[in-house]
Order: sequence, then C-alpha cells, then structure tokens
Amino acid sequence: MALWELSKANGRFALSLYKQLALSKTPDANIFMSPLSVSTAFAMTKLGACDDTLEQIMKVFEFDTIKEKTSDQVHFFFAKLNCRLYRKKDETTELISANRLFGEKSLAFNETYQNISETVYGTRLQPLDFKEHAEESRVTINDWIANKTENRIQETLPAGVLDSTTVLVLVNTIYFKGQWKNKFDKDNGVVADFHVSPSRSCAVPMMYQEARFRYRHFPDDQVQLLEMPYSGDDITMVMILPSKDTPLSKVEEMLDLGKLSSWLDQMKETTVSVQLPRFRVEDSFSLKEKLQSMGLRDLFNADRDGSDGIYISDAFHKAFLEVNEEGSEAAAATSVVVIGRSINLNREVFVANRPFLLLIREATINTLLFVGRVADPCGQ
Repeated sequence: MALWELSKANGRFALSLYKQLALSKTPDANIFMSPLSVSTAFAMTKLGACDDTLEQIMKVFEFDTIKEKTSDQVHFFFAKLNCRLYRKKDETTELISANRLFGEKSLAFNETYQNISETVYGTRLQPLDFKEHAEESRVTINDWIANKTENRIQETLPAGVLDSTTVLVLVNTIYFKGQWKNKFDKDNGVVADFHVSPSRSCAVPMMYQEARFRYRHFPDDQVQLLEMPYSGDDITMVMILPSKDTPLSKVEEMLDLGKLSSWLDQMKETTVSVQLPRFRVEDSFSLKEKLQSMGLRDLFNADRDGSDGIYISDAFHKAFLEVNEEGSEAAAATSVVVIGRSINLNREVFVANRPFLLLIREATINTLLFVGRVADPCGQ
C-alpha cells in the first residue's frame, strides 16, 4: 500500500537527517525535529523542480524507493498522509502543522505550481517584498507561524537571515500536544539524578508510574524500548534507552529503519515500572547545510542551468516538545487514575535517568512524526 511505502521512505530519511544533526552537535545537546514535516515541505518544492534537482530530491528524501514514484503520486500520497494525520480522533490530542512558501513578489511563480501547492498543502505561495523590505518580511513570516501554532513557536527565522537577494523562503513548523493515555500522578514524583555523562549529573524531577505498556529489553543491542500511547491510541511515544554503561552514540550509530522496525515488531505488552524526567526540548536549525551534505545541492544553488530561477535561499525548521505528568505540552488538568502501589514482582523496570532517544509516531500507519534525544534535561 502506497501510504506504507511513503511512511517507510520518510522513516529512512528521518534517521539519516537525525544522524546529520547528531554529527553537528555535542553528545550532551538535546535534539528535536519533525522529519515528516521537513519531507512534506520539500515535497512542496518538488513541484517546481526538474532534472538533476528533482533527482536529488527523490534520492535524499528516499522518494525514489516508492514503487509508483511519479511526481504526481508522491504529492497524492502526502495529501493522503496529511488527511490521516491531521483529522482529529481525540479532542485531547492536537497535531498542528504550518507549511508555507513565501516568494519575492516581483517574480512570477507559475500557476500550476500555485494550484498544486494549494491543493496538496492547503496554502498558496504568499508574495512578500524581500527586495525592499527584508526585515519586515521576516517579521511577517514569524508572526504567521506563531499565529498558526498558538504562539508556541516563535522567532523561527533569526534576525538577518533574509536580505534583498532572497527569492523563496520555505517555512515549516509543527506543534504537537497530547495527553497520556495513562497519566502520571503528580504526587508520585521524586527528585533524582540524571546522568548526562560519566562526569556530570544533575537533579531533575522524575515522574513515576506503573502500568501496562509495550516494552522490550534487547540485551544483544544493549537497549530497552518502551512505548507510551497518548489518549486516542494512534499517536505514541517510543523511548530507546541504552543499557547503563552503553553510550547513546553507540545506539545512534547502529540505528536504521530495519533495526528500528525489528525492535518495534518484537515489543510486547507487559507491566512496567516507569521513571521518566519531566523535560522540554526545543530545537531550531537551518536545513540547508544538513540537506546539502545529504546530497540535495541544486535546489539551493542559484547558478545552475535550467533552474527557471527557482531555488531556495535557505530553509528553517523549528520544533518543540514538552513532556510532563499530563502528557506533552501542558493541557488542562483532568482526573488522574491512581494505580495501587502493590509490589509486582514480575514487572519490568524502565528508569530514564541517562540520555535516551525518543520517537513520536502515528502507530496505525507507522509514520515517524518526531525524532529527538533527551541528553540534558538539567536546569529546566
């Protein structure tokens, strides 16, 4: 089925982009991004691309692994995927995405391009005056994003990134809030040490609960996996925790879609005693250099032949996540079901007191919505 294929292509891209990001950061830096929304945004640019550029887009984003991979079909798959993801199944779970192209108003962007952009991604390109008013244009774009994300995502474009030579700006942001299907009781929390590295630790608020979750320990790979569903069951958070003396970088190196899928397939529901820090991760970065090093060169290059003048000056991505007792991104307090503290001897134990990876996924079509790592929740 086509949607599965697109989900797999997006998954492969997600893990490659994650590795690129990890290379550019120190091991104790948090990472958080939505590879799906990056893929969606760049599928938008595919509308105007031909020849080498199109080939590079297909390759970097792994769209060329989809069997029916003509250009139109990739857009159609994205449209279907977006319908699946953004229709509300549960009133406590919200996934809000804001994608838009902003173009220099003196240039003519062709009508087909506009129409497809509107049909598939729900927005037409917005013309702005970069030539004369670059700074005002930046503020306009940032305000649009803030407005779309309930003011959670602000200042996506840093000062000075736009100037009079800017032609096209691609912006894409995503905001998720969900409530845990099993909430943590606020009274069960403790303060405990989180070990950022062998030489550094700090005290953080740890949430505690014991409940039934999908879980698996893989001694050969030295990891434990835990999956916690949000209310509504279709969106879940998967945490990948390395064994005590295994550095997270070792897990990052071996992670690919095959490995991840085989782990996920082997997880079973069981009683798990969970300790998880409260944390907030926010990340923003320019996608240009990351994607160029993955092989997407022509799209950012103004001088190549046959570009029809469409090239992207830069692309920025920003995402954030807050995890607390209620779920992700604080929502109104609701009743908490307290589970009795009877000591269960055959339970599994998952204590996230050292750096771990997290994925937020749509489980029914197995699409990775977010990928990140919590390496340093100190001082939040």
